[in-house]
Amino acid sequence: MDLFRPRLTDYHGILKSQADLDFAIQFFDEDIPLYIDPFLLWKSPSLQDQALHTTITNSFNYLNFLIKKGKEDEAIKVLVNVSECSEIGLGVSKSRKGLRIGDKQANQILNLFRDIPEYSNFGFTHFEVIQLYISGISKDRISDIACNYIKSFLIDYTVEQCQIHGIPTEGVILDSLYNYKKHDFLYNEKLFLPVNPKTREPIIFTPKRWLRFNPWINFDDYFKSHCPRDDIFNPNEPEERVKVLNYNRENYGIVEEYVKYKDRSSQDCHNDPLFSQIPVLSAKRKLNQLLKLNSGKEDGADMEYEELAAELLATLFYPHLDFAQTQSRTESGRHIRDLIFYNNRDVDFLDEIFTDYENRQLVIEMKNVKKIERDHINQLNRYLQPNIGRFGVFLTRNPLPKAMFTNTIDLWSSQRKCIIAITDDDLKLMVDVYESKQRAPIEVLKKKYIEFRRSCPS
Repeated sequence: MDLFRPRLTDYHGILKSQADLDFAIQFFDEDIPLYIDPFLLWKSPSLQDQALHTTITNSFNYLNFLIKKGKEDEAIKVLVNVSECSEIGLGVSKSRKGLRIGDKQANQILNLFRDIPEYSNFGFTHFEVIQLYISGISKDRISDIACNYIKSFLIDYTVEQCQIHGIPTEGVILDSLYNYKKHDFLYNEKLFLPVNPKTREPIIFTPKRWLRFNPWINFDDYFKSHCPRDDIFNPNEPEERVKVLNYNRENYGIVEEYVKYKDRSSQDCHNDPLFSQIPVLSAKRKLNQLLKLNSGKEDGADMEYEELAAELLATLFYPHLDFAQTQSRTESGRHIRDLIFYNNRDVDFLDEIFTDYENRQLVIEMKNVKKIERDHINQLNRYLQPNIGRFGVFLTRNPLPKAMFTNTIDLWSSQRKCIIAITDDDLKLMVDVYESKQRAPIEVLKKKYIEFRRSCPS
């Protein structure tokens, strides 16, 4: 079955939502736009996490030892090798493939040990401060370096999670694996890991608790709140990043004060969830905006309807349905936008639509129209094929006209396809339920389905 934005768990039929798992569920076709932040390991109450941070820091500072031993070429080789980690699937790549840094950039990083006495004598406590000194070093690079230094642990963690959740593994060859004891690489290591079914490339999991959109220590935060701009830039001079980096290399104390401040405020540093529900107040506000919209396309009402609906439903159906994406398609010259959800099958209703209609994903077609017509039903009907499943939903303004409802009953009788509609009133009820916390909004969808089935011939 072809899925939209396929994930590892969906492919293997693992009936777990992202909220239920300790690791970030990987996509096959693209990266997850989050990054490992070493600071989260440093501040963690877990002795294991703290030890792993020590591993990362000691491994990075070992480069200084190599330099002092006159082994610059070896230090460059190590740094280049650890600068990319495609197996973890974090970042913004649409192909899950990144590039390593070059020897020139590696040498610029190593120069920090040579040029700044404090790093030469004592090493780094938080190696991610290299973002404040070197151009082109950003959150993805920090994350990849950290992952490579503790990849051996992440492999063990991945195998353990696969055993817990029944995720298949295969024999793979890793090009290189950092050996912390020897501070060197093991090459062509044969291991058993989950793989990407399209590319056969190995996949390595990362714990959710380590992930952030931006490292706690990062250039943008430093520039906004701590950078002494008046000392760096002349009046009316463009505030160029390179001048800040050069200034920092000559003024270690400024960077050190920033790091001390970030250490002191570490209680505010938390992992970023892969999906955050919008607050109740925001949900009510978006609902009111949606209800005030006119039906139709005038003044972009249809596009605004779709944007508001996508944000609302992604929150209202969570965690029972993980939001996959907004999917656009064209049929008979008409532009159609769908909401795609992963079916985690963690409630009886969702398990039923998988069993009876083969829906591994749920498709909701958004229609900002006064009434659903036969053409709309025919379009959605043609779309409900084996690769999608035979259960589909309209999100529209009003209940189906009687003739159209009869049409959906006929479809169920002849083809065992189910089409139901969520209306403005249903959205109101969902938001009310979301606010009360007494029940889950997904139950409103279940209620609509039960009503539909009661109308079908036995």
